[in-house]
Amino acid sequence: MPCPPTVFDAKQSSHVSQISPPSQAKRPLSSSRPNPKPPPYPAMARRILLLTPLLVALASAAVPARAALGGGGGGRGPLAGGWSAIQNVSDPHIQELGGWALGQAKEKQLAGAGLRFRRVVRGEQQVVSGMNYRLYVDVADAGGRSAPYVAVVYEQLWTSTRELTSFNKARRAH
Repeated sequence: MPCPPTVFDAKQSSHVSQISPPSQAKRPLSSSRPNPKPPPYPAMARRILLLTPLLVALASAAVPARAALGGGGGGRGPLAGGWSAIQNVSDPHIQELGGWALGQAKEKQLAGAGLRFRRVVRGEQQVVSGMNYRLYVDVADAGGRSAPYVAVVYEQLWTSTRELTSFNKARRAH
């Protein structure tokens, strides 16, 4: 083991060893101590390099999946789990759903018997295991005055399921 550098002491000696800065300190060629363990950074870097292709593959697979569910493309199409506007409420299927909802509401006594269906004025849809529709329906009361209602209908075409979830008077005109 090398001797530590000495400091000049005028009383003891006139000889002084040179003190080197730490960056220029001389290291012994061999040592009885084992080499210190290298830092964990190289192992961590290897893990990151191995995981990077996996993360890229997952991210690129998520983009088409989101687009297939309607979440991609700048907001066009339904988003799974979220409500999105029905673009064409004039579609005969949407208008038929509105009339059907009023008929069911009358049967369940959720709406007065004197109400008549006029049209669906706007609506939203939600992708679930099937489709939820929130339809803003314009109906006429017994006096012919406009009465706005909100109908929520669940439909699953492949099982021929259709259910009226709710039918309530709207807070204001649509």
